[in-house]
This record gives sequence, C-alpha cells and structure tokens, in this order.
Amino acid sequence: MGKIDHDAVLRARVLLLGSGRLSLLEQIHAYRVIAEVSPRAYLPKLVDALLSMSYRSRNPEVDLALAAEAVEAARRIEAGAPPRTERLCRALDAYQAALFALGRRAEGRAACEEMAEAGESGRLAHILAEEGRFREAAELNEKAARSGISEHSFWNMVEWAANLEGAGLYDAASAVFGELLDETRRKAAGQRTALAILTWELVHLSRMHEDAGNGADAAATRREALTVLEELATTGEPKNWSCILDWWVTLFALSGRVDEPAASAESPMPPFGTDLRWSSDTRDAFLDTLPVLETEAAGLREAGRLPELLDVQRRISIRAALREGNRPHRFGERFKPYFDEGVALARRLPDDPARLARALTDRSMFLVAARTFEPAYADFAEAVALRDIR
Repeated sequence: MGKIDHDAVLRARVLLLGSGRLSLLEQIHAYRVIAEVSPRAYLPKLVDALLSMSYRSRNPEVDLALAAEAVEAARRIEAGAPPRTERLCRALDAYQAALFALGRRAEGRAACEEMAEAGESGRLAHILAEEGRFREAAELNEKAARSGISEHSFWNMVEWAANLEGAGLYDAASAVFGELLDETRRKAAGQRTALAILTWELVHLSRMHEDAGNGADAAATRREALTVLEELATTGEPKNWSCILDWWVTLFALSGRVDEPAASAESPMPPFGTDLRWSSDTRDAFLDTLPVLETEAAGLREAGRLPELLDVQRRISIRAALREGNRPHRFGERFKPYFDEGVALARRLPDDPARLARALTDRSMFLVAARTFEPAYADFAEAVALRDIR
C-alpha cells in the first residue's frame, strides 16, 4: 500500500455520505480511495461497481480495463472473507469474456483456469471443448456433477454426455444421457415437462446408440420416440409450455458436430451440447462460415452432386438454427424451407435410404418444435421404417 492521502479519503467519505445521488463513475472513484484504508468493507463494493460499469459499456477495450481492475480488486479481498470467491469469479468471468471478444484466447483461457481453481469450472469446460479437449472437459463436468456443484439439468447433462462422446467414450456418454432421459420420462409422466422435450431426447439417444454401433438399442429407443410422437399427434401436449426452442436447437446442433472440422486450439469450434454460452470469437467465426457454405451449396447444386449438397445444406440449417432458432416469432415459416429442401433432395437419392431417414428425422423434430405434430409423426414413422429395413 502506498502513501495514503487522508484528505482524499475524507472527501470520498463525505461524498458517499451526502444526500445527493452519485453516478456510478463517482462511486467508483470514491470506492477506489476508501478501499485503501477500509479494504474489507469497500473492496467488494468497488468490484460490484466496476462490473456494473463494464456491463453498461459497449467498448471492448473499456470492458477489458474495467474487468481487469475488478479482478485485481477481488484478489485483494481478504482470503476466507465470505464475498471473496463470488466476487472473484464474477470479475474473472467478465474479464475472460472481454479477452475472448478481443481475440486474446490464451489469456482468456488462463482467466477460466483461475475461475476453476476458485470453484467455478463450467466456463473452463466450455473452452476445453472448443479446443477439442473433450476428455478434460468431461472430467470437469463429472467433478461438478458428482460434487453437487452443478445440477443434473438438461443443460449440464447434455454437455457432459457431448464431451464424453467427443472423447470417444460412447458407452459412458450414453449412460449419462440415459440418466437425463430417465428423469425426463418421470417428469413427463407427471406433466412436469413437455412431451416434445422427451421426444427430442429419445431421438438424440437413438442417434448416439446408432453412432456407437448399438443397433438394437437404437431401434428400441426410436420405437419409444415414435410412441410418444403418436401421443402428441393424437392428443397434443397435455399442458401448454413456454418457449422450449433452445432444447431443440441444442440437440439439433449437437447432431451435426461429426460433420464439422475437428476442433483444436488453433482452430476452435463451438462447444456443441452447451446452452450456447460460447466464446464470442468462436461463435462469430462459426456463423461467419454461412456465406462460404451457401456458395459451396450453389456450386454443388449446379454440378448435380446431390449427396454432398444434402450434407452442406444440413450444415447450413444448423447454423441458421443456432443464429435465430430460439425466436418463436414466425418460427415455422422461417425454418420450414430448410427442412423441406433436405427431404426433397434426399428423395432424389433412392439408393441412399440413410440420408432420407436423417432428413425426415430432422424435419420431424423441427415440426415438433413448430408444434405441428401430425406431420411430425408421419415423417418420423417413415424414417423409422427406412432404418428398420436396413
């Protein structure tokens, strides 16, 4: 601690005790001064004020400076003091976000590692997954789940299963996703979750089984999904639910990870399976590939290369869903053309029933999201029949 300006401290105290309403900037100036003599009381206030200012800023460089100062102030809070860990993690979270927004990935990862050391490992797991380090990310997911740090929610369990699958641990991935599905079945039976969510989960687990080479389990899970879809087509949802499109977007995007380039530290990819809390640089880079893919699709269409075109169109559809698939306004109208085209292209490939089954399944799950259940059932029934023939 340097030499204390006691006059400045007195003026700051008078300012804070005055009857006038202080601006956030004035509060920060006062907290900076008084924190030098009363760190226990004023360092937490300084952290809060700096973070509030950063949240209001629209300048990445300013965000970074404010978050960096908040981190330093949080580190100065006495070790063991109740507000230290919570303030430090919030400050580090703002700091890493600002670093990633500016493309300073290595520094951002270091901030996430410090957060993990303080007990908040979720963000580090996302970063590791972005870089293809799925086993390490899954270990963090498991540690958080088994210690009770994270809830056994859809978002946490899907992320954990996705990282296990990315690491090639297919049986473990299916087991984790199966835990989620068991809970969803119980909730659906008690009308505590949507049958649509149960359907999406069942279809996703069938894909996981298929990819792992467990054909019998995949077929049984598809049959269960078809039964739930038949109930939806016959009676609809037993209850009205608020917007649940994020569930569909997450699982649809995850189903396409295998068709994307492998993730690495040099070429990070989105952490498929999460609730879209991706690094801003990674998200922007992924969505910015849309024009390139659309140009590629145009060339493939002109050349009549239907199998490759169908695969590229699916990648385009996933990006469109990630960009705005959670917006309910005119949802069906905006997205139906993507899935209709996928099915139409696949029907032109009579010797490739697997692609047609995939396209029909994709459209069926979209139609469930659009709450158009009878056509969804018809599509999925056809897809199941095609897969059973194989």
